[in-house]
Amino acid sequence: MLNSIEKVLLEHKLTLAVAESTTGGKLAVKITSRSGCSRYFLGGIIAYHNQVKMRHLGVAETLINEYGAVSSPVAEQMARGVRELFNADVAVSTTGVAGPGGGSEEKPVGLVYVAVASARRVIADRYVIGNQRESNNEQFTVKAFALLEAELLSLTSS
Repeated sequence: MLNSIEKVLLEHKLTLAVAESTTGGKLAVKITSRSGCSRYFLGGIIAYHNQVKMRHLGVAETLINEYGAVSSPVAEQMARGVRELFNADVAVSTTGVAGPGGGSEEKPVGLVYVAVASARRVIADRYVIGNQRESNNEQFTVKAFALLEAELLSLTSS
């Protein structure tokens, strides 16, 4: 999956930024483990605390109060915000409940929202994975890269 993402970014001379809450830097680690990633990867923000989401990514406090930090609108604004902050062509964000505690009936452990922002649009998806923190975060990372890959292929095929 990362091979495909990297190929599209390089072929189309696109840049990428990430905003991570629940994944805590896992996206950035996987990207920067690849030789040559500096040709497309600009950087990222680990916005674990709501104040960081608000201060650095432009997430409105009213949005967090209305929908919660783990929500599609917040994931979307995180992606928008990091894209603008880094002046990137494309950005991906994650916000979720990794567990094992902290879940609720409405927002269970294993819930993640992933968003991708580009000049064309912002898309988001919701996934519920499981109840083990480490495996959840690994799967959240996979879901984020899958959505990013799909959106990049969509953006560059039209």
